[in-house]
Amino acid sequence: MKYDILQVLGMLVLAVCVQGLARLLIDDKRGLLGGLPGGFVPLLVTYAVLTAVGLVLAGWAHTRAKALGRR
Repeated sequence: MKYDILQVLGMLVLAVCVQGLARLLIDDKRGLLGGLPGGFVPLLVTYAVLTAVGLVLAGWAHTRAKALGRR
């Protein structure tokens, strides 16, 4: 059950951050994390790191659930 929750959490973080990253690159809108201090580059790095964290978390949780026979 905990791997299911972690997988959903990872996918939510991934979806939100990819959308924010795309908006920042295409439209130059600051998005959900727009209140962070700094300019374009720190915000870009933050979105990119959080996107990678969401991707790794979702993949890891899926692999662990699969190893337990839940997938």
